[in-house]
Amino acid sequence: MLDARLLELPTASHKHCHEHHQIVVGVRGEAVVSVDGTGSQLDTWKACLVPTGAWHDYSGGDQNHVLVINLNPAAPMTSSSAHADYEQMVRVFEKPRTVHMDSRMQGMVQFAASEFNRSPENTTLHGHLAASILYCMADRIVDRKVYPSSRHSLRLGAIQRYIVANLHRKISVKELADEACLGVSRFHEVFRDVAGITPHQFLLQIRLDQAVHLLASTSLSVSEISYRAGFSSQSALTNSLRKHKGITPAKLQAGEDVASLGRVNN
Repeated sequence: MLDARLLELPTASHKHCHEHHQIVVGVRGEAVVSVDGTGSQLDTWKACLVPTGAWHDYSGGDQNHVLVINLNPAAPMTSSSAHADYEQMVRVFEKPRTVHMDSRMQGMVQFAASEFNRSPENTTLHGHLAASILYCMADRIVDRKVYPSSRHSLRLGAIQRYIVANLHRKISVKELADEACLGVSRFHEVFRDVAGITPHQFLLQIRLDQAVHLLASTSLSVSEISYRAGFSSQSALTNSLRKHKGITPAKLQAGEDVASLGRVNN
């Protein structure tokens, strides 16, 4: 019924189609997706749904990772009238679409990706995790809880890129609202609606993720990493890591598994 894989997309890909539905979910980095001639940007807050027979191609930036879920619509498990959820599932693939994920869906995808890495040969586990993602996404799309990109004048990917480019300094919510061309109160309302967390929580999450990455993959001092991730001091970074991730800089530098770290608490 389901085939799910964690992949790194090539920098260039040939156009193709296939006889199964497909979901491509951003896990890390960014990618460009084109389905039936319509292109869009795929990042860690977006998923692309490709119906069977739709011509499409993907290309990814450096160190991108995506979760690809293939669903065969002709499989007996899904086409049988005994499958109570089939009608809702196929409605998801009525047309190509790019959807925003809320924070809970994004957290589920990140958890699934870490489990794929932890147990790469366990295809049964992969299938169950992929099915959970599919059902949760279908429920949100049908109930209009996952919004098409045009629903709001807010692109989380653009906000994330602005934060990353200015991560070493203090960033105010007003700056982010200006970047989205919204007033502060409206920005806060729309952001919470789309992302499921506040702008402050989103900013802190990016700062912590960057700090975790640098601590685990470089030999930079904790003080330098604190500066690059935008924390006011080394102790501020240490306290935030301990509070929100349950780990210390020393443990990360010693090789603690970063895949198991949770997201910032709401």
